[in-house]
Amino acid sequence: MLLSGTLGVFVVQSGASPFNVVFFRCVFGAVFLGLYCLIRGLFKNHGFTPKKLGLAALGGVFIVFNWAFLFESYQATSISVATVVYHTQPFFVVLLGAILFRDKITAHKAGWLAVAFIGLILVAGVSSSDLRGGSTYMIGLGYALLAALFYGLSTVITKRVTGVKPHLIALVQVVLGIPLLLPFATLSESAHFGSGWAWLVGLGLIHTGVMYVLMYSAYQKLPTSKIAVLAFIYPAAAMVADWAVYGHHISWIQALGIPLIVGASLGINLGWHPRLRRTPAGYEPAAAKALRAEAPSTPAARRTNG
Repeated sequence: MLLSGTLGVFVVQSGASPFNVVFFRCVFGAVFLGLYCLIRGLFKNHGFTPKKLGLAALGGVFIVFNWAFLFESYQATSISVATVVYHTQPFFVVLLGAILFRDKITAHKAGWLAVAFIGLILVAGVSSSDLRGGSTYMIGLGYALLAALFYGLSTVITKRVTGVKPHLIALVQVVLGIPLLLPFATLSESAHFGSGWAWLVGLGLIHTGVMYVLMYSAYQKLPTSKIAVLAFIYPAAAMVADWAVYGHHISWIQALGIPLIVGASLGINLGWHPRLRRTPAGYEPAAAKALRAEAPSTPAARRTNG
């Protein structure tokens, strides 16, 4: 998620069209992951079955077009607006997990998701003026929502591919992305990329090779709800990257959102939730119990407590 925060900088700095960016990201990512898997000997005893290979490929379809729609949204709206809309993805992940695979959503997990979402709104700094725009703006919002939905689908599907190294799963998905995106890419523009090639290579090596090895490994080890909350680290890192590269300062209101995101991530991962003690009259919060214990001990109080 921290690496994801620098994704927008690489996309913008490359100067390429969205579908060209995704196409070459798949090309360079496939080269990196293919060599990595070959050197590590991962092609032996790969663990793929026809069903697992099909699930990995299906997840690849969704993840590749998730990238394309997100990058299109950057151009139609702005990086900040596109990012905040795109981060409806954790809710898609949780809902899809519950609908498709009956993953349990407890009350305290839902509460932490709400806290993280409030933090996300603060970090994004979206104002009412950002919601005004023409048809291009609304199309951009639609692209961001489609990207979020496709990310959620890819997450819940890839999580079911067990017993296979995440490197191989990522390799299958980026290799599949090359023929999928070829009809949409304008390869004639590549002659004018110039220094943009360095950013495209970085997208393939860092944001596809390294990042997706880490992400897919995590998907197989974490429940859906934890993946959803950890995804909120992405916009916080993006704000820092935006400040470091473009000098866009984070306001005090935006800064207040970061602790909420971190707190929600810790809360859901550590299982923080209110502890209540049952009494003859019902539940008693732990704080109330402590205050009652510290109250002055008078005959009246003893009779009441008794």
